[in-house]
Amino acid sequence: MSPKEDAQFLALLVHRGYLARDRAETLLPALKDGASLDTLLVTEIGWEEKKVSRLRRTRAGEEPEIPGYEFLGRLGIGGTAQVFRVREKKTGRTMAMKILAPRCAADPRQLRAFVNEAKELQRLDHPGLLGGFGVARSGDTYFARLELVDGRTLLEHLDDGHTFDEPIAMQIILEVGEVLQYMAGKNLVHRDVKPGNIMLTDSARVKLIDLGFCAQKDERNPEDSAVGTVQYLSPEQAEGGAAADLRSDIYSLGVTLFQLTVGRLPFEGEGDEDTLRKAVMESLSSPELKSRGLSPHLHYFIEKMMAKEADVRYQSWEELIGDIRSQLEGRESLDFTSGARTKSGVLRRRTSRRK
Repeated sequence: MSPKEDAQFLALLVHRGYLARDRAETLLPALKDGASLDTLLVTEIGWEEKKVSRLRRTRAGEEPEIPGYEFLGRLGIGGTAQVFRVREKKTGRTMAMKILAPRCAADPRQLRAFVNEAKELQRLDHPGLLGGFGVARSGDTYFARLELVDGRTLLEHLDDGHTFDEPIAMQIILEVGEVLQYMAGKNLVHRDVKPGNIMLTDSARVKLIDLGFCAQKDERNPEDSAVGTVQYLSPEQAEGGAAADLRSDIYSLGVTLFQLTVGRLPFEGEGDEDTLRKAVMESLSSPELKSRGLSPHLHYFIEKMMAKEADVRYQSWEELIGDIRSQLEGRESLDFTSGARTKSGVLRRRTSRRK
């Protein structure tokens, strides 16, 4: 390899989390003197030649190799993992594979969360939840095997500049609520409900796809800090130390309903701390709710779901689901004949361009 290629590969190893920056910097003088990076990784870092060869071959895991699987392309990448479309050679089954980033695999807390999420997805069984087929390890690579779902998240639709018609948004919230009701029956609280974790499949189904922050009801974060995504945290979550409570999930789902219909978040600050402050201190205000012809019922749902005090919100999924279902069944303008929703469970993705 040329010195330039070695330098680029060393940077990739740092970026991918295989090598700490300070340790990588100790190799730079020798590299400048013409030493081979592969040799330095063996003699100075202590890696086996086999590992160095594999990392070269896979571009530090960007093009992974796991025995028994054929990789068919990357589906997505996040802060803690990459997701690939794979074919299991033994069965010929196509599935998704979520591979934990090396830096996260080296963190016991993040590794434990990854393993727990995969086990929960394997244990739970609901059509609105992403199916799981277990978690495994190949060398120092941890991966979870998942149901392959073709589609896009609600956040991707929003980022494309679309908002959702009120009945369609309400139907999505209803279906997500039914999934969360099922989880609550298993004594679980999601703790990260948001458009980025809700997918509309190509067959027009709603899927909840991430249980990374899931916890047992009443469980507290031992670090006494906020858990979840800042923009969707309930006031009690934002203040830190709150026990896992389904009413916080109800709040987050209310934020999601607001965003689907209005096209923006209800509280947006200059940074995370400012956003949290607004969620705790400021009243909900949206002229769009009044100017876009949205129904008083939608106003009511959002305001009740996003009440500052948890005791004022819906107190159970049964209560929320019952109200939304009654409202949908009572809407004469809801177009079932064109496929917005049928009793067979097909949701038509109907969106309108954000103004």
